[in-house]
Amino acid sequence: MREAQGLVQAYAGRTVLDVDHLRLEPGTRLAVVGPNGAGKSTLLRLLAFLERPVAGLLTLEGRAVESARQRRLARRKVTMVEQRPFLFRGTVLENVAWGERARGASQGDAVRSALDALNLLQAKTLAARNAQGLSEGEIQRVAVARALATSPDVLLLDEPVAGADRAAQHALYTAIATTQGRRSMAVCVASHQLEDAYRWADRILALLGGVPTPVTPENLFRVELPPGESHAGLKHVCVGSIEVAAATDKTGPAILAVPPTDIFVSREPLAASARNVFSGRVTRLSHPRPGVVHVAADVGVELVAVITEEAVRDLGLVPGGPVVFSFKASAVRVF
Repeated sequence: MREAQGLVQAYAGRTVLDVDHLRLEPGTRLAVVGPNGAGKSTLLRLLAFLERPVAGLLTLEGRAVESARQRRLARRKVTMVEQRPFLFRGTVLENVAWGERARGASQGDAVRSALDALNLLQAKTLAARNAQGLSEGEIQRVAVARALATSPDVLLLDEPVAGADRAAQHALYTAIATTQGRRSMAVCVASHQLEDAYRWADRILALLGGVPTPVTPENLFRVELPPGESHAGLKHVCVGSIEVAAATDKTGPAILAVPPTDIFVSREPLAASARNVFSGRVTRLSHPRPGVVHVAADVGVELVAVITEEAVRDLGLVPGGPVVFSFKASAVRVF
Protein backbone atom coordinates (compact mmCIF):
# COMPACT_ATOMS: atom_id res chain seq x y z
CA MET A 1 0.00 0.00 0.00
CA ARG A 2 1.20 3.50 -0.84
CA GLU A 3 0.19 6.49 1.26
CA ALA A 4 0.87 10.23 1.06
CA GLN A 5 0.37 12.64 3.95
CA GLY A 6 0.67 16.43 3.76
CA LEU A 7 2.18 16.17 0.28
CA VAL A 8 3.38 19.54 -1.06
CA GLN A 9 5.40 20.32 -4.17
CA ALA A 10 6.64 23.72 -5.31
CA TYR A 11 8.73 25.02 -8.20
CA ALA A 12 10.60 28.33 -7.99
CA GLY A 13 8.78 29.09 -4.75
CA ARG A 14 5.30 28.54 -6.25
CA THR A 15 3.19 25.76 -4.74
CA VAL A 16 1.77 23.55 -7.49
CA LEU A 17 0.44 20.67 -5.41
CA ASP A 18 -0.99 20.39 -1.90
CA VAL A 19 -2.66 17.05 -1.10
CA ASP A 20 -3.45 16.38 2.53
CA HIS A 21 -3.95 12.62 2.30
CA LEU A 22 -4.01 9.90 -0.37
CA ARG A 23 -3.99 6.10 -0.18
CA LEU A 24 -3.35 3.66 -3.01
CA GLU A 25 -4.30 0.20 -1.83
CA PRO A 26 -3.75 -3.03 -3.80
CA GLY A 27 -6.40 -3.38 -6.50
CA THR A 28 -7.27 0.33 -6.46
CA ARG A 29 -8.36 2.04 -9.68
CA LEU A 30 -7.89 5.77 -9.13
CA ALA A 31 -8.51 8.39 -11.82
CA VAL A 32 -6.94 11.82 -11.28
CA VAL A 33 -8.80 14.46 -13.29
CA GLY A 34 -8.55 18.21 -13.67
CA PRO A 35 -7.72 20.96 -16.19
CA ASN A 36 -4.24 21.62 -17.56
CA GLY A 37 -1.97 22.86 -14.79
CA ALA A 38 -4.07 21.23 -12.06
CA GLY A 39 -1.11 19.22 -10.73
CA LYS A 40 -1.98 15.78 -12.12
CA SER A 41 1.43 15.00 -13.61
CA THR A 42 3.23 16.40 -10.57
CA LEU A 43 1.24 14.10 -8.29
CA LEU A 44 2.09 11.05 -10.40
CA ARG A 45 5.80 11.92 -10.46
CA LEU A 46 5.81 12.21 -6.68
CA LEU A 47 3.99 8.88 -6.30
CA ALA A 48 6.58 7.35 -8.65
CA PHE A 49 9.41 8.70 -6.46
CA LEU A 50 10.81 10.56 -9.46
CA GLU A 51 10.70 13.84 -7.51
CA ARG A 52 11.13 14.68 -3.86
CA PRO A 53 8.35 16.78 -2.30
CA VAL A 54 9.18 20.00 -0.47
CA ALA A 55 6.97 18.80 2.39
CA GLY A 56 5.02 15.74 3.42
CA LEU A 57 5.60 12.05 3.80
CA LEU A 58 5.35 9.18 1.34
CA THR A 59 5.16 5.64 2.67
CA LEU A 60 5.31 2.27 0.94
CA GLU A 61 4.00 -0.79 2.77
CA GLY A 62 4.03 1.22 5.98
CA ARG A 63 7.64 2.39 5.68
CA ALA A 64 8.66 5.99 5.09
CA VAL A 65 10.45 6.69 1.80
CA GLU A 66 12.71 9.69 2.31
CA SER A 67 16.35 9.15 1.35
CA ALA A 68 17.67 8.84 -2.20
CA ARG A 69 18.40 5.15 -1.59
CA GLN A 70 14.89 4.52 -0.26
CA ARG A 71 13.36 6.24 -3.31
CA ARG A 72 15.57 4.19 -5.64
CA LEU A 73 14.47 0.92 -4.01
CA ALA A 74 10.82 2.01 -4.01
CA ARG A 75 10.95 2.68 -7.76
CA ARG A 76 11.40 -1.07 -8.31
CA LYS A 77 7.81 -1.57 -7.15
CA VAL A 78 6.25 1.20 -9.22
CA THR A 79 6.19 1.98 -12.93
CA MET A 80 5.10 5.26 -14.49
CA VAL A 81 4.25 5.89 -18.13
CA GLU A 82 4.54 9.58 -18.86
CA GLN A 83 2.34 11.49 -21.27
CA ARG A 84 5.03 11.48 -23.97
CA PRO A 85 6.93 8.24 -23.35
CA PHE A 86 10.37 7.57 -24.80
CA LEU A 87 11.12 4.41 -26.75
CA PHE A 88 14.64 3.16 -27.38
CA ARG A 89 16.09 2.34 -30.78
CA GLY A 90 15.29 -1.18 -31.87
CA THR A 91 12.14 -3.24 -32.21
CA VAL A 92 8.97 -2.93 -30.19
CA LEU A 93 9.65 -6.34 -28.62
CA GLU A 94 13.12 -5.23 -27.51
CA ASN A 95 11.62 -2.10 -25.96
CA VAL A 96 8.91 -3.98 -24.06
CA ALA A 97 11.38 -6.63 -22.83
CA TRP A 98 13.88 -4.00 -21.66
CA GLY A 99 12.27 -3.36 -18.28
CA GLU A 100 12.39 -7.01 -17.25
CA ARG A 101 15.94 -7.39 -18.53
CA ALA A 102 16.99 -4.33 -16.50
CA ARG A 103 15.59 -6.04 -13.42
CA GLY A 104 17.73 -9.13 -14.01
CA ALA A 105 15.31 -11.44 -15.84
CA SER A 106 16.66 -13.87 -18.43
CA GLN A 107 16.21 -13.08 -22.10
CA GLY A 108 13.64 -15.84 -22.49
CA ASP A 109 11.56 -14.75 -19.48
CA ALA A 110 11.73 -11.10 -20.54
CA VAL A 111 10.52 -11.91 -24.06
CA ARG A 112 7.66 -14.07 -22.75
CA SER A 113 6.53 -11.29 -20.42
CA ALA A 114 6.82 -8.74 -23.24
CA LEU A 115 4.75 -10.82 -25.68
CA ASP A 116 2.10 -11.41 -23.02
CA ALA A 117 1.85 -7.66 -22.30
CA LEU A 118 1.64 -6.80 -26.02
CA ASN A 119 -1.06 -9.43 -26.45
CA LEU A 120 -3.07 -7.94 -23.59
CA LEU A 121 -3.01 -4.58 -25.37
CA GLN A 122 -3.88 -6.16 -28.73
CA ALA A 123 -0.51 -4.93 -30.00
CA LYS A 124 1.32 -8.21 -30.63
CA THR A 125 1.47 -7.47 -34.36
CA LEU A 126 3.76 -4.53 -33.52
CA ALA A 127 6.44 -6.76 -31.95
CA ALA A 128 8.81 -6.79 -34.95
CA ARG A 129 8.24 -3.14 -35.90
CA ASN A 130 10.92 -0.50 -35.54
CA ALA A 131 9.98 1.50 -32.44
CA GLN A 132 11.05 4.74 -34.11
CA GLY A 133 8.39 4.45 -36.81
CA LEU A 134 5.29 4.19 -34.62
CA SER A 135 2.37 6.59 -34.41
CA GLU A 136 1.66 8.51 -31.18
CA GLY A 137 -1.10 6.10 -30.22
CA GLU A 138 1.09 3.07 -30.92
CA ILE A 139 3.92 4.54 -28.82
CA GLN A 140 1.52 4.90 -25.89
CA ARG A 141 0.40 1.27 -26.20
CA VAL A 142 3.96 0.00 -26.37
CA ALA A 143 4.99 2.09 -23.36
CA VAL A 144 2.06 0.72 -21.34
CA ALA A 145 2.96 -2.82 -22.43
CA ARG A 146 6.55 -2.23 -21.28
CA ALA A 147 5.20 -1.10 -17.91
CA LEU A 148 2.85 -4.08 -17.53
CA ALA A 149 5.64 -6.50 -18.46
CA THR A 150 7.57 -5.52 -15.31
CA SER A 151 4.66 -6.65 -13.07
CA PRO A 152 4.67 -3.50 -10.90
CA ASP A 153 2.83 -3.24 -7.60
CA VAL A 154 1.70 0.25 -8.64
CA LEU A 155 1.11 1.42 -12.22
CA LEU A 156 0.90 5.19 -12.87
CA LEU A 157 -0.32 6.37 -16.27
CA ASP A 158 -0.26 10.01 -17.40
CA GLU A 159 -2.84 10.63 -20.15
CA PRO A 160 -2.42 7.08 -21.54
CA VAL A 161 -5.16 7.36 -24.18
CA ALA A 162 -4.49 10.91 -25.38
CA GLY A 163 -3.44 9.77 -28.87
CA ALA A 164 -5.44 6.54 -29.03
CA ASP A 165 -8.58 5.64 -30.94
CA ARG A 166 -11.57 4.06 -29.21
CA ALA A 167 -10.40 0.50 -29.91
CA ALA A 168 -6.98 1.21 -28.37
CA GLN A 169 -8.59 2.89 -25.37
CA HIS A 170 -10.80 -0.14 -24.81
CA ALA A 171 -7.78 -2.45 -25.14
CA LEU A 172 -5.88 -0.46 -22.51
CA TYR A 173 -8.61 -0.56 -19.87
CA THR A 174 -9.30 -4.23 -20.62
CA ALA A 175 -5.59 -5.01 -20.19
CA ILE A 176 -5.55 -3.23 -16.83
CA ALA A 177 -8.63 -5.15 -15.67
CA THR A 178 -7.09 -8.45 -16.81
CA THR A 179 -3.81 -7.70 -15.04
CA GLN A 180 -5.60 -6.72 -11.84
CA GLY A 181 -7.54 -9.97 -12.09
CA ARG A 182 -4.25 -11.84 -11.96
CA ARG A 183 -2.72 -9.88 -9.08
CA SER A 184 -3.58 -6.94 -6.83
CA MET A 185 -1.90 -4.10 -8.72
CA ALA A 186 -2.90 -0.55 -7.83
CA VAL A 187 -3.48 1.70 -10.86
CA CYS A 188 -3.61 5.48 -10.95
CA VAL A 189 -4.48 7.22 -14.22
CA ALA A 190 -4.30 10.96 -14.89
CA SER A 191 -6.74 11.72 -17.68
CA HIS A 192 -8.83 14.33 -19.48
CA GLN A 193 -11.13 11.56 -20.72
CA LEU A 194 -13.80 12.01 -18.08
CA GLU A 195 -16.26 9.50 -19.54
CA ASP A 196 -13.63 6.76 -19.39
CA ALA A 197 -12.53 7.84 -15.91
CA TYR A 198 -16.07 7.54 -14.56
CA ARG A 199 -16.66 4.21 -16.28
CA TRP A 200 -13.34 2.59 -15.37
CA ALA A 201 -12.22 3.98 -12.00
CA ASP A 202 -13.57 3.08 -8.59
CA ARG A 203 -12.30 6.38 -7.16
CA ILE A 204 -12.03 9.88 -8.65
CA LEU A 205 -9.61 12.52 -7.40
CA ALA A 206 -10.31 15.94 -8.94
CA LEU A 207 -7.53 18.54 -8.69
CA LEU A 208 -7.88 22.28 -9.16
CA GLY A 209 -4.84 24.50 -8.73
CA GLY A 210 -2.99 21.58 -7.15
CA VAL A 211 -5.63 21.09 -4.43
CA PRO A 212 -8.28 18.32 -4.26
CA THR A 213 -11.77 19.60 -5.00
CA PRO A 214 -15.23 17.99 -4.93
CA VAL A 215 -16.00 19.66 -8.26
CA THR A 216 -15.01 17.60 -11.28
CA PRO A 217 -13.70 19.27 -14.45
CA GLU A 218 -16.93 19.41 -16.40
CA ASN A 219 -18.20 22.98 -16.57
CA LEU A 220 -14.97 24.38 -15.13
CA PHE A 221 -13.88 27.75 -16.57
CA ARG A 222 -11.18 30.35 -15.97
CA VAL A 223 -12.89 33.74 -15.83
CA GLU A 224 -12.30 37.38 -15.00
CA LEU A 225 -14.78 38.61 -12.41
CA PRO A 226 -15.76 42.24 -12.97
CA PRO A 227 -14.74 44.84 -10.36
CA GLY A 228 -17.18 46.59 -8.08
CA GLU A 229 -19.92 45.39 -5.81
CA SER A 230 -22.36 42.75 -6.95
CA HIS A 231 -25.91 43.75 -7.86
CA ALA A 232 -28.47 42.07 -5.59
CA GLY A 233 -25.71 39.66 -4.56
CA LEU A 234 -25.05 38.63 -8.18
CA LYS A 235 -22.31 39.20 -10.71
CA HIS A 236 -22.60 38.49 -14.41
CA VAL A 237 -19.50 36.78 -15.77
CA CYS A 238 -18.55 36.26 -19.41
CA VAL A 239 -17.95 32.58 -20.16
CA GLY A 240 -17.27 32.08 -23.84
CA SER A 241 -20.19 33.68 -25.68
CA ILE A 242 -22.62 33.49 -22.76
CA GLU A 243 -23.06 35.48 -19.54
CA VAL A 244 -23.40 33.51 -16.32
CA ALA A 245 -24.98 34.92 -13.17
CA ALA A 246 -23.06 33.93 -10.05
CA ALA A 247 -23.63 34.70 -6.38
CA THR A 248 -20.24 36.15 -5.44
CA ASP A 249 -18.51 39.33 -4.29
CA LYS A 250 -15.10 38.28 -5.61
CA THR A 251 -13.27 40.20 -8.32
CA GLY A 252 -10.42 39.47 -10.72
CA PRO A 253 -9.14 36.09 -12.01
CA ALA A 254 -11.11 33.12 -10.73
CA ILE A 255 -12.31 29.61 -11.49
CA LEU A 256 -16.03 29.24 -12.10
CA ALA A 257 -17.65 25.80 -11.77
CA VAL A 258 -21.18 24.55 -12.36
CA PRO A 259 -21.74 21.05 -10.90
CA PRO A 260 -23.38 18.87 -13.59
CA THR A 261 -25.90 17.55 -11.07
CA ASP A 262 -27.17 21.11 -10.43
CA ILE A 263 -28.24 21.72 -14.03
CA PHE A 264 -31.93 21.29 -14.93
CA VAL A 265 -32.44 19.80 -18.39
CA SER A 266 -35.56 20.47 -20.49
CA ARG A 267 -36.73 20.93 -24.06
CA GLU A 268 -38.28 24.36 -23.37
CA PRO A 269 -37.37 27.09 -20.83
CA LEU A 270 -38.76 26.28 -17.39
CA ALA A 271 -40.95 28.61 -15.35
CA ALA A 272 -38.53 28.59 -12.42
CA SER A 273 -36.29 30.90 -10.39
CA ALA A 274 -33.08 29.89 -12.13
CA ARG A 275 -31.10 32.98 -13.20
CA ASN A 276 -29.16 31.05 -15.84
CA VAL A 277 -31.17 29.68 -18.76
CA PHE A 278 -29.40 28.71 -21.99
CA SER A 279 -30.76 27.08 -25.14
CA GLY A 280 -28.59 24.98 -27.40
CA ARG A 281 -28.04 21.64 -29.10
CA VAL A 282 -27.06 18.28 -27.65
CA THR A 283 -23.52 17.42 -28.74
CA ARG A 284 -23.23 13.96 -27.16
CA LEU A 285 -24.83 11.53 -24.75
CA SER A 286 -22.52 9.29 -22.75
CA HIS A 287 -23.28 6.52 -20.26
CA PRO A 288 -20.61 6.36 -17.54
CA ARG A 289 -22.60 3.83 -15.51
CA PRO A 290 -25.98 2.09 -15.72
CA GLY A 291 -28.96 4.42 -15.36
CA VAL A 292 -26.90 7.63 -15.61
CA VAL A 293 -26.37 9.82 -18.68
CA HIS A 294 -24.01 12.74 -19.17
CA VAL A 295 -25.66 15.21 -21.54
CA ALA A 296 -23.20 17.56 -23.25
CA ALA A 297 -24.65 20.58 -25.04
CA ASP A 298 -23.36 23.57 -26.96
CA VAL A 299 -25.14 26.57 -25.41
CA GLY A 300 -22.45 29.08 -26.42
CA VAL A 301 -19.93 27.05 -24.45
CA GLU A 302 -20.04 23.33 -23.83
CA LEU A 303 -21.83 22.41 -20.61
CA VAL A 304 -22.43 18.93 -19.21
CA ALA A 305 -25.44 17.89 -17.15
CA VAL A 306 -26.11 14.59 -15.38
CA ILE A 307 -29.58 13.06 -15.63
CA THR A 308 -31.15 9.61 -15.66
CA GLU A 309 -31.68 7.39 -18.70
CA GLU A 310 -35.43 7.66 -18.05
CA ALA A 311 -35.23 11.47 -18.25
CA VAL A 312 -33.36 11.26 -21.56
CA ARG A 313 -36.12 9.08 -22.98
CA ASP A 314 -38.91 11.27 -21.60
CA LEU A 315 -37.32 14.42 -23.06
CA GLY A 316 -36.50 12.76 -26.37
CA LEU A 317 -32.90 13.96 -26.25
CA VAL A 318 -30.71 13.01 -29.22
CA PRO A 319 -27.38 14.35 -30.53
CA GLY A 320 -28.11 17.45 -32.57
CA GLY A 321 -31.50 17.94 -30.97
CA PRO A 322 -32.64 21.00 -29.00
CA VAL A 323 -32.12 21.30 -25.26
CA VAL A 324 -32.34 23.93 -22.53
CA PHE A 325 -29.95 24.02 -19.56
CA SER A 326 -31.00 25.95 -16.44
CA PHE A 327 -29.23 26.46 -13.12
CA LYS A 328 -29.43 28.81 -10.18
CA ALA A 329 -26.87 31.53 -9.50
CA SER A 330 -26.31 29.94 -6.09
CA ALA A 331 -25.26 26.69 -7.81
CA VAL A 332 -22.29 28.42 -9.46
CA ARG A 333 -19.14 27.91 -7.43
CA VAL A 334 -16.35 30.46 -7.58
CA PHE A 335 -12.78 29.73 -6.48
